[in-house]
Amino acid sequence: MIKVETGLADFDIGSETQDVARHGGGAIASFVGLVRDDGNLQSLELEHYPAMTQKALYGIAEIAKADWALHAVTIIHRVGKLAVGENIVLVVTGSDHRKAAIEACSFIMDRLKTVAPFWKKEVRLDGTDQWVEERQSDIDASKQWDE
Repeated sequence: MIKVETGLADFDIGSETQDVARHGGGAIASFVGLVRDDGNLQSLELEHYPAMTQKALYGIAEIAKADWALHAVTIIHRVGKLAVGENIVLVVTGSDHRKAAIEACSFIMDRLKTVAPFWKKEVRLDGTDQWVEERQSDIDASKQWDE
């Protein structure tokens, strides 16, 4: 099972984890990303092209499912204007063994940071805004999976 969603609505971590568990296996790994507070951030605005994004997320999930023999993968990525502390992304993977579930979850997050077509703008408390550039550390983390 592969589930990929984007949208403004928040997600229920427990419900999504239970859904992955219903597909079998003995291990579930998850990652939840939040809008982090750097002391000057009011909100984060995420933009995307829905069809392009869905295709990219599904492709990432398919690779993970095949490479780590996963029973289920869920990727939910929110878009729109999100306040500090709100959920941005959820990845849940289910496999027979913890190593596969954890590695696949990490792979998916690394690819989401570098391959998925999202554009992020930080809105500051002083009213200014700034588009978020890709970080070299994210690029390096994603490249490790190509070796």
